[in-house]
Amino acid sequence: MKVLYVTSEAAPFAKTGGLGDVAGALPAAVNGKADDVRVIMPLYGSISGQWREKMQFIKHLYIPLAWRNLYCGLFELKECGVTFYFVDNEYYFKRGDIYGHYDDGERYAFFSRAVTALLTEFDGWTPQVVHCNDWETALVPIYMRCLYGGDPVIDAMKTVFTIHNIEYQGRFARDTLENLFGLPASLFNGGTLEYMGGVNLMKGAIELCDRLTTVSPTYARELQEEYYARGLDGVIKVNSHKLTGILNGIDTKLFDPETDENLAKRYTAATLKDKAACKAELQNILGLAQNPGVPLIVSVGRLVGHKGIDLITEALDEMMDSDIQFALLGKGDWHYEQALAAFQHRYEGRVSVSLTYNAALSNAFYAGGDMFLMPSQTEPCGLSQMIAMRYGTIPVVRETGGLRDTVEPYNPEIGEGLGFTFANYDKYDMLHAIRRAVDVYFNGKDRWAELQKRGMSRDFGWAESAKAYKKLYRETLAGVTGGKG
Repeated sequence: MKVLYVTSEAAPFAKTGGLGDVAGALPAAVNGKADDVRVIMPLYGSISGQWREKMQFIKHLYIPLAWRNLYCGLFELKECGVTFYFVDNEYYFKRGDIYGHYDDGERYAFFSRAVTALLTEFDGWTPQVVHCNDWETALVPIYMRCLYGGDPVIDAMKTVFTIHNIEYQGRFARDTLENLFGLPASLFNGGTLEYMGGVNLMKGAIELCDRLTTVSPTYARELQEEYYARGLDGVIKVNSHKLTGILNGIDTKLFDPETDENLAKRYTAATLKDKAACKAELQNILGLAQNPGVPLIVSVGRLVGHKGIDLITEALDEMMDSDIQFALLGKGDWHYEQALAAFQHRYEGRVSVSLTYNAALSNAFYAGGDMFLMPSQTEPCGLSQMIAMRYGTIPVVRETGGLRDTVEPYNPEIGEGLGFTFANYDKYDMLHAIRRAVDVYFNGKDRWAELQKRGMSRDFGWAESAKAYKKLYRETLAGVTGGKG
């Protein structure tokens, strides 16, 4: 089985979020004696020299994109048993940031067109399945079916499209269809790419792919509801026969408190007392009061609306009525950054807000916290709650998407569960969950330790996800749709 995994980012080369983690870990987990999953991504200017030195130039060709004819270079690198291909065009990809440019639509249209042209250009290797991810690669199945239909080699290839986050759909004005993307007007007039008078690339990929997946079973169900689907619920319902939700995993070697070199002191479930050193170190780094007995609630993530940041800003004053400390690490929307920074000044020594992102510091947060707050409005899968449990930090989460699938609510009657949850997107429900957690922290030390050990013992690795994707790929090749959405 030969699979080409098409992505706009992949760890360790370029990563901004969960997609990068998945693209860096899933192919290696699926690969085996009978399976060969390879990854293709843009050659960004931010990819460090240590990786570039290992890359081998394969070939170059020119890519037609509407009225343009553009240079495309292809480089190859083998890392951790996976072959990575890099698409080179310095005009589009030699920039400081991966995303957020005025011409992102054109940049990823070029990348998608290049990938489609390269499908038959890998010497001695032709993929059977092309697995695309999010709007940045949504044009690949569209190009394959609409521009290359009739090519017997490409017609034989199957496509899988994964929605990691439906918040970002690749929506553009009507006139981009021909002038920017080089596609015929019939795709708009026929409805495949038309959405509310404009072009929607994710909609087109949903319609044209052979199998549709998302990153948790609950999110697959939620995407068929108006509240979660951002206008695409009808399209997803129509295509639910090919929809499957497969939970992401985490890199359990990378996120391991027993071997993590970023920690003040390493520990295991059997040596949980050593976690206290990580808490003390984090309090020191952040300028929080050195108080080992006060519960430290931490949060790590992007400061955007669907992450539930407005619940935190609305409830933080009331949270601080309890004897707690709160520390947040992340960056994002300006108004959230300003609101959160104000709380740090208001509660000096009790609240810390770090408006940045740093991988080593984030691990210190996971290890140094007592509780991990993740009150997302929507959360397709979420990796942070799994990482937090891996480090013995108890999650407090809203029951949505992958949070619902990974954090079993704590039941004090029978002593089971992994964390504290709430269902409604409401600050008072969140506060109630936090207060329940704080109560167990102060008044049930043995129960708290059992919660920590239970979370640390859960296997959130990629093995089960890899099995599910292998099954999905083989079903796709066999022509089986049978979604579980």
